[in-house]
Amino acid sequence: MSADLALVQAALAEGLQRVVVRFDGQLRSDLPPVSRLVQHVENYRGKMLRPTLVLACGLATTSSLSPAHITVAAVCEMIHMATLVHDDVLDEADIRRRGETVNRLYGNEAAVILGDYLIASAYHLCSQLDSQSVALQVAHVSMTLCAGELLQLSHRNDLSLDEATYFELVERKTASLIALAARLGAQCSGADEGVCDRFERFGRKLGVAFQIQDDLLDLTGQRETLGKPSGKDLEKGKLTLPMIHHLASIGPAGRAKSLLLLEQACGVQKGKGEGASMAAAALRGALEGSGSITHAVRAAERLVEEGKAELGAVAESDAKALLMTMADAVVKRAF
Repeated sequence: MSADLALVQAALAEGLQRVVVRFDGQLRSDLPPVSRLVQHVENYRGKMLRPTLVLACGLATTSSLSPAHITVAAVCEMIHMATLVHDDVLDEADIRRRGETVNRLYGNEAAVILGDYLIASAYHLCSQLDSQSVALQVAHVSMTLCAGELLQLSHRNDLSLDEATYFELVERKTASLIALAARLGAQCSGADEGVCDRFERFGRKLGVAFQIQDDLLDLTGQRETLGKPSGKDLEKGKLTLPMIHHLASIGPAGRAKSLLLLEQACGVQKGKGEGASMAAAALRGALEGSGSITHAVRAAERLVEEGKAELGAVAESDAKALLMTMADAVVKRAF
């Protein structure tokens, strides 16, 4: 590792510590029930991809991080945390990050209001910046996230879902916030509009690839590695890229067999957990046999390469090299 790269990584680590302090300070409450919920949701903190992108893109366009970078990074993490809390309610999830979810411990009502509290806190925080631009962009992306989730809800158990619709909902419900994080990192550095656009496109490509990898891990990952149960997409009737490709690429007989396996894997036959698990395993085998797993892997890899190409015109630096490494890691992660 070069000395310069070590300095960038040190600046990034120090910046993330400041983000955590900003995050925790913004959510602090004098009400014990609120404090208890906020402390619990801090257990959801994982890879911190979005705040890391804000800071790394900031360092790729300036020599040091400003208070605005820290604030924006905390805002992006708050919005993301809110979506996780709400997603757990929608998915009736009991486990996240190897711990019990808010809705499992405190009920759906508390989880919904906590998600709202996180979003309101994010807006309050970004409204403290000198420019209204960030607040407007955060508000717009928050609307986009919700629209994407509503689009996905409207297509639950939709066996005719096509790839175009899948990519549209993924761009909205996942990639839009990641794209914003990358853009705001450059914007807070004073980068011009063209450069900010490049970082936004970089983040959007990475965001879609990130979600494809998440979908693949839900199909093929293990609970011990993921920190949560796998197969939740199948259980909730969410068709993801491998399944969409599989159903579109096989003949009528194969499709009928796979649809039966899908029905069984979704847990429609209550009380037959072992049968559902066997059906899910058989379905994964069918997806591998039709090349649908490979299709999804290659789509994610292609998006990562396209994202990296967006930064081709950005000046070379150790921070940019770190971004390239982060991009590659999106499709190599196992959790």
